[in-house]
Amino acid sequence: MMKNTSSTCDWQNKKRIVKEAYKHNKSNLYKHKANFTWKGIKKEKYKVSGKDWANIIRQTLIGKHGETTKIHVRYFEIAPGGYSSYEIHRHEHVVIGVRGKGVCIIDKRKYKIDFLDTLYIEPNAPHQLRNPYDEPFGFLCIVNAKRDRPKILEV
Repeated sequence: MMKNTSSTCDWQNKKRIVKEAYKHNKSNLYKHKANFTWKGIKKEKYKVSGKDWANIIRQTLIGKHGETTKIHVRYFEIAPGGYSSYEIHRHEHVVIGVRGKGVCIIDKRKYKIDFLDTLYIEPNAPHQLRNPYDEPFGFLCIVNAKRDRPKILEV
């Protein structure tokens, strides 16, 4: 004979938890203003500190505004003569050139990136982005929302 036990529906509890997790997750349009800036998006330093990079800014378009997406979309801009840190990490990148042109060094190979060129940077590949040209180099960078911290390497 079965024992009569009172139980709750797990799906009702999960529905409430999911709804709470997505409470601040709202569709939003970040209008491009001009000169590669977006309404509601702040320009930030590339990294908090360090002497291994120069003349680069970051704007996080998707990933810092309450979204629960599994990716982050960021816009980086490297001024003429600037460069990112030479680093390695377990996560991958997708880089899409949208302004000017630049160079990405992956291991010992150099890739020239022009407008709408798309570059995949595999996990654990030492890499650095540079701008040896006379105009700003801007690119979108798509990465996993959950990612490891980069290890800075010597150039």
